[in-house]
Amino acid sequence: MELLAWFDRHERDLPWREPGISGWQVLISEIMLQQTPVSRVLEPWRTWVSRWPVPSAMASESPGEVVRAWGKLGYPRRAMRLHECAGVIAAEHDDVVPSDVDVLLSLPGIGDYTARAVACFAYRQAVPVVDTNVRRVIARAVHGREPGNPAKSDLADADVLLPREPDGSFSPTAPRYSAALMELGALVCTARNPKCDICPVASSCLWLARGKPTADAPVRKTQKYEGTDRQARGRLLDVLRGTAGPVDRAALDIAWTRDDGQRARALDSLLTDGLIEVTDDGRFCLAGES
Repeated sequence: MELLAWFDRHERDLPWREPGISGWQVLISEIMLQQTPVSRVLEPWRTWVSRWPVPSAMASESPGEVVRAWGKLGYPRRAMRLHECAGVIAAEHDDVVPSDVDVLLSLPGIGDYTARAVACFAYRQAVPVVDTNVRRVIARAVHGREPGNPAKSDLADADVLLPREPDGSFSPTAPRYSAALMELGALVCTARNPKCDICPVASSCLWLARGKPTADAPVRKTQKYEGTDRQARGRLLDVLRGTAGPVDRAALDIAWTRDDGQRARALDSLLTDGLIEVTDDGRFCLAGES
């Protein structure tokens, strides 16, 4: 197949794709890669799999220490959920990440995409895996349009594309085909400025044949970060990540001075999310460190 042949030549050399990588290590990579570019994940991933080679190693840490190690990856609730997930895997699955999609879905913080990605990429199961890259490739190449919102039909569309044997069973190459679809969307069939001239499936792409029609829906504006509640939360967390123990409220007040109401809102949301705690003497610390 053209796509698999292209993937053989252009597959990125990513550490979580190396032989011998465990399901736990793949799970860490998938959690880190959510809404985060590959380039920002490489070094943190290497540090984490060295520090916490199995789920029980992470589970033995406080959730606050895991959030501290999360650093600048963004959306730190991912770290909290992974810590919780590690505890369940250690206690209920003999310290081994399950391979079954339904069992994976029962774990804390594991959604449909992550469950399927782990089953496919760690355990070589022939299950469709759909992220934004795959959805874009299928929408364009198969349906001749720009992708819309996620839909239940996305998995069915991906399932149909997986290679099969003459008897209808999945080909052994099906898991690799899923990875190739994702890679094509990441490197060639990009959201902006797709490289149609080097695309291995250009000859059968309906979107290209139709002259690259634009989406009917208005282009979604990119959400700014500067000055947002999310930035305020990050500043407050930076203070706590950079200290070994609890801090006074004054240390948090000076971390975000542009809006007292926004600072209070950010602090309250961090407490609500369980990322930070209040000590008995009224100071603040990362979860599990009071």
